[in-house]
Amino acid sequence: MDWITSLFIEHSAMQAVVVMSLIAALGLTLGKLRIGGISLGVTYVFFIGILAGHIGLSVNEEMLYYAESFGLVLFVYALGLQVGPGFFSTFRKGGVTLNLLSIAVVAIGTIMCIAFSHFSSVSLADMIGVLCGATTNTPALAAAQQTLTQMGIDDTSATLGCAVTYPLGVVGVILAMVVLSKVVYFATPKKTQKPDKKNHTIITSFRVHNPALYGKEIKDIAQLSPKKFVISRVWRDQKLLIPSSTMVLEEHDRILLATKESAVDALTVLFGEHETDDWNREDIDWNALDSELVSQRIVVTRSKLNGKKLGQLKLRNLYGINISRIYRGDVELLATSELVLQMGDRLTVVGRREALKQVENVLGNRVKHLNEPNLFAIFIGLVLGLALGAVPIPISQMTTPVRLGLAGGPIIVGILIGTFGPRLHMLIYVTRSANLLMQKMGLSLYLACLGLSSGAHFMETMMRGQGMYWIAIGFALTVVPVLIVGLIATQWAKIDFSTTCGMLCGAMANPMALKYASDNAPDDQPAVAYAAVYPLAMLLRVMIAQLVLMLFLT
Repeated sequence: MDWITSLFIEHSAMQAVVVMSLIAALGLTLGKLRIGGISLGVTYVFFIGILAGHIGLSVNEEMLYYAESFGLVLFVYALGLQVGPGFFSTFRKGGVTLNLLSIAVVAIGTIMCIAFSHFSSVSLADMIGVLCGATTNTPALAAAQQTLTQMGIDDTSATLGCAVTYPLGVVGVILAMVVLSKVVYFATPKKTQKPDKKNHTIITSFRVHNPALYGKEIKDIAQLSPKKFVISRVWRDQKLLIPSSTMVLEEHDRILLATKESAVDALTVLFGEHETDDWNREDIDWNALDSELVSQRIVVTRSKLNGKKLGQLKLRNLYGINISRIYRGDVELLATSELVLQMGDRLTVVGRREALKQVENVLGNRVKHLNEPNLFAIFIGLVLGLALGAVPIPISQMTTPVRLGLAGGPIIVGILIGTFGPRLHMLIYVTRSANLLMQKMGLSLYLACLGLSSGAHFMETMMRGQGMYWIAIGFALTVVPVLIVGLIATQWAKIDFSTTCGMLCGAMANPMALKYASDNAPDDQPAVAYAAVYPLAMLLRVMIAQLVLMLFLT
């Protein structure tokens, strides 16, 4: 039976892989269970890790630290790549507000932490550990440990405070979001409970009855309109035409176009009459509209097109086709000439069959090429992210510089590469399934290691009276800021619930709660909002953990 001992007990590389894989497998299996309609998902990996540590399972400390660090880095970098394309646009759509709200979450928690320490018997050093656990922020704990060491104060108690409050820190944010969802449902008028779709791209039709447009070319009309639109078809005298930029509109022309839903009223004034036909049904046979014209989705798979503007290809002028929409992941985009193409973009192209074959040759449309992600971009991104996280940021009157660390650096680099990589002609395409695999594997590895390292002394600390007191305080530090700011965001700032949940998860540095929010959201808004506030919130958490100790313990 020596092989069983070597497999599960004796420290080795093989034993470390077996133990961590087993913890992750059991946790993910339990994550499929739903209790009262709620599933904690991948968070169960953390609890199984604690249980494994409690019954005596352990791995080599250096291997444990490596696996935990690598899992965290892989998760946050993949998350940055996923949300990068939509990250900076959030600052044009309320991103500043989201960051101000996340700062409020951090500020409320910090003020509560200092107040609890002042009015209770818990030392500030221990309270900072409790705060780090309540906010599931191990980088902040690492910064606090370093500061305590430099000040000659034992950091063991702070580490245990983080360990015992961490589980409820994870669950507390999820519970707070569940409570918040009920409050928002009853507090919000029913007519505003549906998600706002005004910014969605739609297909709609108009009749040209505005005399000011008669005889004008489409490109001139587009310049007159403050709203963007793309005309894909024109009916004239019962004949279907493919429009070009120089096509002249005439009275009674019927036009089909793609635009944002919020632009419909303005375009009705521009063209004259908005028709009520529903062109957004899934059962529409576009190819049946005209026997000579075909509507087809063509995928960009030629690497040299990555980062080029759609207008540079001159597809409409060269081949007489029209591109009405572009799909990037789950997002539908208007096919404007200024749109920067990325590998994997799916273009809805309308034209004659022979013309579409030529466009296929230009764009690629070889889907098999997308099954091989560019691993160079992934690994070089990890290197750059870790390098950024290691850069010391000096703060006046602080002897120890602040660092973004393993979590802050990689997610910032992931966002920057995801946003600007195509513009620099970097081939960074990763399929959605591959990105989700990176995220889930990284997060599972991180949680398994974190639980395993906390489990050995977890129950011992729990059974102490001090430990239960820490748990109660930690739960308050988790739930109260989330509920207060969540209500402000949804009821005062009028931010939709999915975005609010993502912002709260980012402000609390809680990727497990983000997974729960994403699983229950109809879109990617939780992840986008999470990434929009996470870097600043993480930096503030790390800085505040050091600042509070230096200001109030000296």
